[in-house]
Amino acid sequence: MRPLEFDAVWINGSVGTGKTTTAEAVGAELERLGVPGAVIDVDWLRRAWPAPAGDRFNEALARANIRAIAANFREHGARVIVSAGVIEAAAELGLVSDALAARRMLHVLLTLDPVVAAARLQARHGEDAGLEWHLRRHPELAGILDRAGFKDEVVVDTTRLSPDAAARAIVARVFPPTGTRITE
Repeated sequence: MRPLEFDAVWINGSVGTGKTTTAEAVGAELERLGVPGAVIDVDWLRRAWPAPAGDRFNEALARANIRAIAANFREHGARVIVSAGVIEAAAELGLVSDALAARRMLHVLLTLDPVVAAARLQARHGEDAGLEWHLRRHPELAGILDRAGFKDEVVVDTTRLSPDAAARAIVARVFPPTGTRITE
């Protein structure tokens, strides 16, 4: 089987950048290439209420759920686990990498022109009550991610890139460069 440089991919980004859509496209591309894997939309793993004091986005719950689900996926043969979710600080990368039982995790940061983000969010939310929150949150979170101190992430600007094109660029990073020897 083809060697992998990464056995986990974390797709990060502000609201509206296409994290879930890109993760699904990465999963489809890995499947097309015959690489056993799984996709996790982390938002659903944290969706519980009320959130505990000091953890408004249920990060601890999300990591506990990731750990349980990733173990099941690995047990059933997943060589690559692709996750879509927000990580606001570089220190959190190690925590989610551990939860994924990753040998090596590729961190992908999606970016997006703010005008395009607003249009995507409007299309997604229409007139629902969440639209205003998401429109305010996009630039706030984009700024947090810009200042987070991430190192070695792959930055993908989704402003003019289709999900399939973004996925191909990301999957190309999952495999080692030609001529590189990787032992698993």
